Amino acid sequence: MIITDSGLHVWQAPTPEKPWNIAKAHLKDPMSYEDLRVRMKEAGVDRAILVPPSFAGSYPEYSLEAAAKYPEQFAVMSPIPLNKPEGRKALENLLRQPGMLGVRLTFHHEYDESWIRDGTADWFWPVAEKMNIPVMMNAPSIHKDVGQVAQRYPSLRLILDHMGRQKGMKDEKLGPGLSQTIGLAKYPNVFVKLTSTPSCSSESYPYRNIHLHLQRLIEAFGPRRCFWGTDLSAMLSRTKCTYRQAITMFTEEMDFLSKEDLEFVMGRGLAECLPWPLAPNLVSRT
Repeated sequence: MIITDSGLHVWQAPTPEKPWNIAKAHLKDPMSYEDLRVRMKEAGVDRAILVPPSFAGSYPEYSLEAAAKYPEQFAVMSPIPLNKPEGRKALENLLRQPGMLGVRLTFHHEYDESWIRDGTADWFWPVAEKMNIPVMMNAPSIHKDVGQVAQRYPSLRLILDHMGRQKGMKDEKLGPGLSQTIGLAKYPNVFVKLTSTPSCSSESYPYRNIHLHLQRLIEAFGPRRCFWGTDLSAMLSRTKCTYRQAITMFTEEMDFLSKEDLEFVMGRGLAECLPWPLAPNLVSRT
């Protein structure tokens, strides 16, 4: 089974050329891609999707550097400026960059949540669909709008970050909190990332009080449309869960997942969706 983390961040310290507020970062110290490679090897993670973090300026260059140096391990989903004239050109040139697989958008800040319905993003959806570019999005409170986009552009792959849940939805609040996400399962072009799951529970590993809620979500979308991941730096800053435990929570503790289910949830589904084919040396392991 090839294990792929569907979304996490690497970043550098701020510089005069690329400044940002270090107080916004998930962790005290930056997480380099070399550090991440060590963590991945220790945990048993084969590949990872790098998302340039908004808390560090959303600069894609460092993530692309990692993908260029280690193309079998890393690929990138990058933000683009939806609200700027150069956004269209950036999208049209996106996949020309080695290691770039698609776009990652945010609709959860005070300044960008309305973009999906006020006309700002209208130009983007048909172009992305025509170019066959997959789109990851952090959109925890605009499910109705996401559904309208999915219906209007049925060939456009939309991948919801963090199960489409809002911060603070944990324990007994998680079930009702996932209901709106489950409502989007009727659109076959909507997918969901199972990132940050340990932070949804106040219990200790293996966080059994949320398993039933995760089961409902996975059964609604099917294992081919649910992608395991961690948002690692946020998980490490907010929970006591280790990287390895984030894996075994699924592979060893969730009895409702069959061996074939796990193969898709832990990596195969994401590889087929993006697509991100396995390198020959990884194929030989399967």
